[in-house]
Amino acid sequence: MTMLIVGLVIFFGVHLVRVVAPDYRAAMMTRMGTWGWKGVYALVALVGFVIMVMGYAEIRFTSPQLWAMDPPIVRMIVSLLMLPALVLLVATYVPGKLRTMARHPMLIATALGAALHLLVNGRLADLLLFGSFLLWSLVVLYDASTRRPPVAPTVKSPALAWDGVAVAVGGFAWWWLAFGGGHLLLFGMPVMR
Repeated sequence: MTMLIVGLVIFFGVHLVRVVAPDYRAAMMTRMGTWGWKGVYALVALVGFVIMVMGYAEIRFTSPQLWAMDPPIVRMIVSLLMLPALVLLVATYVPGKLRTMARHPMLIATALGAALHLLVNGRLADLLLFGSFLLWSLVVLYDASTRRPPVAPTVKSPALAWDGVAVAVGGFAWWWLAFGGGHLLLFGMPVMR
């Protein structure tokens, strides 16, 4: 349990610097340069992520069961609702209307995915892992909504074709994870059991 908690603190600690210490972040970016700060940030986040994953793997099946939501229909609904989460995740990286309309598609995808995973994974380790992702994404979404967005230059509206890319790639990722064995391969757990 300790390893999971340490990994979560490191990973989310660095991811919350912009929210809890914006002046420190700005000072470090000035001192180290943008890429220097991003490099240190990425390295610390990676270390936290590795420790978090190792800690979760260590206790994932032995931590106490807090709730059980195991009927196949619930798993099917959760699986179906992961489709828009994966589409939004992909939309983060393509310049389509989905990204523009959602404003923060990665945070929305993370919140949705974490909440859905909490429904069907009721061990203490799951609560710590997915609950942390849910809480982090909601905190950062709130913080982002209170900040004044930068004034962007007027540009041509992104093409709908990029939304098609997001839907196609997100849809393929969803199919592969749910039905192509990807979830089992990556996480050691089939979507439907």
